[in-house]
Amino acid sequence: MGVSTEQRIQIYNSLSGSKEEFTPIHNQMVGMYVCGPTVYNNVHLGNCRTFISFDIIFRYLKHLGYKVRYVRNITDAGHLENDADEGEDRIAKKARIEEIEPMEVVQKYTVDFHRTLAKFNTLPPSIEPTATGHIVEQIELVKQIMDAGYGYEVDGSVYFDVLKFNESSAYGKLSGRKLEDMIHNTRETSGQSEKRNPQDFALWKKAQPEHIMRWPSPWSDGFPGWHLECTAMSTKYLGNQFDIHGGGMDLKFPHHECEIAQGEAISNCSPANYWIHANMLTLNGKKMAKSTGNNILPNEIFSGENDIMDRPFSPAVTRFFMLQAHYRSVLDISNDAMLASEKGFSKLMHGLSILESLATAKETTGFDVAKWKQKCYIAMNDDFNTPILIANLFDAVKFVQNVNDGRESITKGDLDELGSSLNNFVHDVLGLTQEEQKVDHYLENSLNLLIELRNDARNRKDFATSDKIRDELAKAGILLQDGAQETTYTLKK
Repeated sequence: MGVSTEQRIQIYNSLSGSKEEFTPIHNQMVGMYVCGPTVYNNVHLGNCRTFISFDIIFRYLKHLGYKVRYVRNITDAGHLENDADEGEDRIAKKARIEEIEPMEVVQKYTVDFHRTLAKFNTLPPSIEPTATGHIVEQIELVKQIMDAGYGYEVDGSVYFDVLKFNESSAYGKLSGRKLEDMIHNTRETSGQSEKRNPQDFALWKKAQPEHIMRWPSPWSDGFPGWHLECTAMSTKYLGNQFDIHGGGMDLKFPHHECEIAQGEAISNCSPANYWIHANMLTLNGKKMAKSTGNNILPNEIFSGENDIMDRPFSPAVTRFFMLQAHYRSVLDISNDAMLASEKGFSKLMHGLSILESLATAKETTGFDVAKWKQKCYIAMNDDFNTPILIANLFDAVKFVQNVNDGRESITKGDLDELGSSLNNFVHDVLGLTQEEQKVDHYLENSLNLLIELRNDARNRKDFATSDKIRDELAKAGILLQDGAQETTYTLKK
């Protein structure tokens, strides 16, 4: 299958601050690198939103026929607590607190990360390299940067000379910061004397005697800087210049800014043509933070074991909730928002479930399927606009329900095209899955009896009783849908 020539994607490029038409470096192939997690704790919901956002991009590019090499790293060393190259390694600190080996920490939380993303139905990346698996490559990069004149050694540690780099390029161009302002706003502290300039960042850090994670290098027994690993792994698997680099908005500075500086230092070109950043997730209108208690983990949402949501919400509903906002917008999660998303998700899936049972007409269709399909692609081509796509999907579901109720008609050819397109967008592009509904024999008989009693009340125009049965069932998580021939139900989790 070749790449669809009809679809022209516009991507918001953080580097230029504007939407640009996507043109891959290599015809029909896309190289995409996304910064993965630092595996020292359970993956949080904001991380999940970022990875779901890039899962959508991965899925859509594949849907259009591109061959995509999607690289997402695992940071298992070198990420210090402080961006100023101070403090403990986050994984080593966790290992000390839990009194286990650092690689036990890595294994524990990498497994949690994979399990959680699998529940969200994200596709695995093409390659998932680790920082500790690429120490040799990182040491070689340090040598190249030093040979180019942008790195200097101080007592076994190596730093990137930001001021020297800024003489030929613009450090801060991704985040919109000026180096002069950064220098002006920097406070001199006693612990920064090792660096030539406070803005310089570590390429290699000499390990203190108590530091567990260390490797031999030409400069010292130590460990690589956090920013270096992404440059090493992206260039190894995608080349010095590739198509897309992504991550959370919080990585724009300093992490991605430093990646650009490192990449330009070794190859005289920016590492990626398009820089994409997913925005943050808030909870009840406030920033998520464990320290304040305003925090919820994915598995706490799925199990209902939390003090924030009234009841459990499934991974599919949670994924659907996240896709109802554009990836560049701040998204606020709350109990009410999740309840609304659950209702919308059930409506969408019910529309898909009745497609095969629709009666077809010989001549006319009351819905322009071709125009609707074009609108769906226009939405996704506009910087992967999932909320607009979902609105278009609901337009189609409304028409499907009208056909089911006998108020509209559709030809066999249009039904086949509509059904195929709906399933492609819902399942393949958005990655939404129909949840299995488990009803035991006794409950099913009881529900059928209640539906029969409600239908009898409706026929007698006893709408008070009819509405009461419907509303009480809805409170219990059972949604009734009235069709032209029968009343069906879906279960909420």
